[in-house]
Amino acid sequence: MMAKLGLKNDAALSRALEVAPPVISKIRHGRLPVGATLLIRMHEVTDIAIRELKAIATPAAPEVAV
Repeated sequence: MMAKLGLKNDAALSRALEVAPPVISKIRHGRLPVGATLLIRMHEVTDIAIRELKAIATPAAPEVAV
């Protein structure tokens, strides 16, 4: 998303999405899920489909050895 918007860091992304910088950090480190409101805001700012944004923002489930 940062590349699509031409942003250099999380602070710039937080300004573009109008969220506090710690929100971006927590999402990046997997401590906070991307909520519906933020998904909609991301769509409004980037024009990326919400389905695609969800795929990007949701970490893959870890593989379980059987």
